[in-house]
Amino acid sequence: MTAQTTPTLSGAGGGFRGLLEKWGLPAPLLFGYVGLLLFMIGDGVESGFIAPFMADHGAGTDIRASYVITVYGVAVMLASWLSGALSELWGPRRVMMLGLAIWLVFDVLFLAIAVSGENYALMMVFYGIRGFGYPMFAFGFLVWITAVAPIARLGAAVGWFYFAFTGGLPTLGSLVASVTNPIFGHYGTLWLSIGILGLGGLVCLLGVRERTGFQRLAPPDVKPVQSLVSSVSIAWKKPQVGLGMIARVINTAPEFGMLVFFPTIFAHQIGFGEARWLLLVSVIYGTNIVFNLIFGVVSDKIGWRTTIFWFGAVGCAVSILLLYFVPLALGADYYWVALLVGALYGATLAGFVPISALLPSLAPDNKGGAMALLNLGAGAATFVGPAIVSLFLGPTGAAGVVIIFSALYVVAAVIVRFLKLPEATEEALAKDANLQAITEETTPEGPQESGRETAVPR
Repeated sequence: MTAQTTPTLSGAGGGFRGLLEKWGLPAPLLFGYVGLLLFMIGDGVESGFIAPFMADHGAGTDIRASYVITVYGVAVMLASWLSGALSELWGPRRVMMLGLAIWLVFDVLFLAIAVSGENYALMMVFYGIRGFGYPMFAFGFLVWITAVAPIARLGAAVGWFYFAFTGGLPTLGSLVASVTNPIFGHYGTLWLSIGILGLGGLVCLLGVRERTGFQRLAPPDVKPVQSLVSSVSIAWKKPQVGLGMIARVINTAPEFGMLVFFPTIFAHQIGFGEARWLLLVSVIYGTNIVFNLIFGVVSDKIGWRTTIFWFGAVGCAVSILLLYFVPLALGADYYWVALLVGALYGATLAGFVPISALLPSLAPDNKGGAMALLNLGAGAATFVGPAIVSLFLGPTGAAGVVIIFSALYVVAAVIVRFLKLPEATEEALAKDANLQAITEETTPEGPQESGRETAVPR
């Protein structure tokens, strides 16, 4: 096992910087979190209406639109894996720059050529290739976080990542759309999203000066092909990591799947209308971003597995059923009940946050490979969710698809029971947690800069 040395972030001076560290947010990466939030707002603007929008501008039907989104999901899946593997070779910052460029170029082509010409084939090509963009940017930053954050605060640091990630996609993104759609229309809102996303990319890439992300993370003797193979082979060399990847797929596959067919059901079949549907989406993910932080901090105290099992997998298995069947049974007059069950789903979805801390810790000697698989699972969810809708919406109807999603969460609960940290990692986690507690008790204004270095196992 090799070790990379980085300055410890547990000692961060007093004042605002010390407060950030006490909250579990790595202070040198602050502008990265801010930029990520803006980036994901730009990406999330379309989430509440893109399927029906494409159906009206060249796709023809929601099913044909779901095929475009499925192709996009395949690209996201591949890019999510590459974001981890390439971050090891190039450094996270370079991967993020590439992701930003891909998203901007192909989104412009999608809107200016495919949508304006109502060309279904080009819509599939441009929107699909655009799918390589956001995972390389967002998950490249996640690799940066896991390379820098102290292990005892890794759950909280990852919680802040998902606070920014889901704060934009789709929470604030949908809220922006609910305001701008009546003013600019769907097409104008999609152009506006490019500006918001580009601004976020610049804030992140120009604002973060922490040097770990500027360089390759793999040891110098690791060759590109070796690194890429290692990021896949870890799935059978360490089966727990492979199982964890499957649980990560299940985490958000229903989320991406429901965004394909829920807009039509909630806005038209139940009768909420588009504006109240978008508000419901904002409530779901507004609750989610708050609980991303809560469960990130809680998981560092009660255990990552415990949090994922009870609050994530079991909680989502129940709440996704309530989210669909309760509003459908009560109708449009009980919109406030829909908001309550939506908030419950958003909260339980956040129970999976610690999986981004758990998986790399299952393979302390190959954290980069574990992160590549973790990101692959996150990306695969954007493909698996819409694919399940494409395959089963016709034969089983919407209710059948929702039941399938609930069953998948039960499978995730079973998987999580088999994920156990190595003994050495448990000891390192306990040691780091004790060090954090002692530091906070002995420094009234928060942790102080110690200047020492901490070995980060890779």
